[in-house]
Amino acid sequence: MEALLDLDTFARILTEKGFNGYFHTQGAYGGKFKDSISEYLEDCKNGKDSLPKEDLLLTGYLQWSGEDKPSVRCIMLVKYLNGKFSLNRMEVARKDQFGQLLKKAELTNLSVISAPSASQAVALVNDEQHQKTDKCPKRFKL
Repeated sequence: MEALLDLDTFARILTEKGFNGYFHTQGAYGGKFKDSISEYLEDCKNGKDSLPKEDLLLTGYLQWSGEDKPSVRCIMLVKYLNGKFSLNRMEVARKDQFGQLLKKAELTNLSVISAPSASQAVALVNDEQHQKTDKCPKRFKL
C-alpha cells in the first residue's frame, strides 16, 4: 500500500489528474478538492461534525452538460489516518437525465498514483458509439 500523503500533496496529485471540479465531502462541504476536505476537517476539529469510522466520502461530477443530458459522477472513498490521506476506492457512474444508471465502474485497491485521470474515468463509463454513416444514403433503384 502506498504511504499516506498530507492534504496538500494528496489534493495536488488528484488535481493534476484532472479532478479539479467541485466536490462534496461527507455529503456537504462543497468546494474545490482541498477546500472541501479542509472545511470538513475544521468542523470536526471544532466539534461541529465528527470523523467517520471508516473512509471519507468525496462526491463530484466529472462530466455535466445540463439537467437534460447524461452526466458522469465520481465517488471517492478516502482513508484518513492521523492527518494523512490515501485513496481507497473509486466509483464512477454515468446516469441519464432521469437519474437512471447507464453504466458503472468500480475501482478498488487504488492509490493516488495508480488512480486513473478524470478523463480516463469518464471513458470507463462512456458508451459513445460512433456510427459510421455513408456520404449518401442508400436508395432503391428502379
